[in-house]
Amino acid sequence: MTRIKCVHRFEDLVHVENLLLAWEEFLKGKKNKKDVQEFQFNLMDNILALHIDLASGRYQHGGYQEFKINDPKPRVIHKATVRDRLLHHAVYRILYPFFDDTFIADSFSCRIDKGTHRAMNRFREFGYIVSKNNTKTCWVLKCDIKKFFTSIDQTISLNILDERIKDKRIVNLLKEIIGSFDSGRPCVGLPLGNLTSQLFSNVYMNEFDQFVKHTLKVKHYIRYADDFVVFSEDKIYLENLIPKISHFLQTKLKLTLHPDKIFIKTLSSGIDFLGWVHFFSHRVLRKTTKIRMLRRLKQSPSMETVHSYLGLSKHGNTEKVKSRALKL
Repeated sequence: MTRIKCVHRFEDLVHVENLLLAWEEFLKGKKNKKDVQEFQFNLMDNILALHIDLASGRYQHGGYQEFKINDPKPRVIHKATVRDRLLHHAVYRILYPFFDDTFIADSFSCRIDKGTHRAMNRFREFGYIVSKNNTKTCWVLKCDIKKFFTSIDQTISLNILDERIKDKRIVNLLKEIIGSFDSGRPCVGLPLGNLTSQLFSNVYMNEFDQFVKHTLKVKHYIRYADDFVVFSEDKIYLENLIPKISHFLQTKLKLTLHPDKIFIKTLSSGIDFLGWVHFFSHRVLRKTTKIRMLRRLKQSPSMETVHSYLGLSKHGNTEKVKSRALKL
């Protein structure tokens, strides 16, 4: 299969105008951060210095500050310097539109006009289609990938990018960004925290999406990051997909399905996906999501937090939760 190449030039990416536009995007929600304010104090000097280093080939990506969060499970975030994060935005501005056009319609993570709510609506739509408006049994295969970001092979990722990007100076710059992260395993892992990691992981998993859609010819498939579901009237068909999916992930992408998170269940019994348990005609918040939400509301009962969670709750059957939230 011939693949269309991205024709953007290295000059487009490192141009001062692109760096300035990237700064405007990066700055949103970060104006009060000390490191951002320090960079902004000499903004033009810093941007020109970055431009010169990039244009001359002298640019080197810096290190990372590591910290842990619980969202909801423990995660390790790696935060790059402001200068490097500005570059990430500049790269993203140029490459995202091209790669987004190559993605399948039913990939929903970290994409403009996609997201969790649209993924959940698509889930409901596929439920209607496959169950023939709840007149047939609808089976759902649900899987996720074990330690996804920390398992992405940097060499494979760069080979995929190299195949799609015409200007090899851009590829060399991406090699510098990807290679800047040391997960403790040689040439493995992308840092949670880099904007570019969102794009690179989607480009990586697009290989899998294309395999599922065009080689396996699966009709009803949804992916959000490393979680994915397949709908079918035939349970045996879904069971037979698992070894094919697993083999492709292991041999082509060096990824492994999480052995404890492979399920085939009927839609009528409830499918846990993206923080909600989905049924044919409704969805309810996952129990752990509900408990976490109420605990955070109790810890921080500001109206902003309440409205944020009420906005989340409107996407399903959550009357009891909303009632309890408003009483906190």
